[in-house]
Amino acid sequence: MITPVLLAALALVLAGPAPALLARSDWPYRVPRAAIALWQAISLAAVLAALGAGISLSYSTAGQPGEPRFDPSSARDLVAAAVLAMTALVVVRLLWAAGRVAVGTRARRRRHRDLVDILATPDGLIPGLRVLEEQTPLAYCLPALRGARVVVSVGALDRLDDSELRAVLAHEQAHLRARHDLVLEAFTALHQAFPRFVRSDLALEQARTLVELLADDDARRRNGPRPLARALVALAGSPAPEAGLAAAKSATLLRVQRLADPTPDNRLLAATTYTAAVALLVVPTLTVAAPIVLAIVNAVS
Repeated sequence: MITPVLLAALALVLAGPAPALLARSDWPYRVPRAAIALWQAISLAAVLAALGAGISLSYSTAGQPGEPRFDPSSARDLVAAAVLAMTALVVVRLLWAAGRVAVGTRARRRRHRDLVDILATPDGLIPGLRVLEEQTPLAYCLPALRGARVVVSVGALDRLDDSELRAVLAHEQAHLRARHDLVLEAFTALHQAFPRFVRSDLALEQARTLVELLADDDARRRNGPRPLARALVALAGSPAPEAGLAAAKSATLLRVQRLADPTPDNRLLAATTYTAAVALLVVPTLTVAAPIVLAIVNAVS
């Protein structure tokens, strides 16, 4: 019974204190790609640990090999069945949330893209660019496997000079190339899979900030930090559709400060972060797999 308790404790730590501690730290912003991997590992490890606790508990509660598979009159077997059913319910909720988020997000983007194609004017500066006759400064992208769009309003064009516009477009193209929307979909699905009294907003909020930092880094390499920093200030507070990824949607002050600082050598920090992410996944994954392997071995032998 020690393994289920330890896994349950690990799941609680990864669902509460660990995200809170990481969200208060500044160092993840220095290595956003590795930090996203770490946040993914924490979220996935928490789920795996919870599943592992359920599977291990049902396995340790069930009868030993050679005994009847299931005895409805046995309280032990009923507890094992109930725990296994709850574990299966968690998996079903995860799959359902992932499907709902994927279908809903793509439907909203498709409708928004159709409206943009009707209302906006194509521009050949970059593929998929549309200029919207709107004085509110807007700059965002609509990711898609085919037919992605980058939308810029006339109000944004009036505020940005040529170098700033190039930086903003590079930022949005970075989102499209790297498919940052898929990263956010995974975090959104995990967030929506659990009741409100259990889930935390930290992982999703941090993921949104980190993908913006990744796009900033790409735009900085192509255009330098100053044009992008000026563009972020010019577009700060601009609205953005739920279906899109906007250049100045979140954490503007943090991003401008980060662009103003020289880029340090963070390879060691990134390597350490990736190592921590892998290590977090190893224990719950092996623990989830162990009962399954043992059951197969017992069935064969």
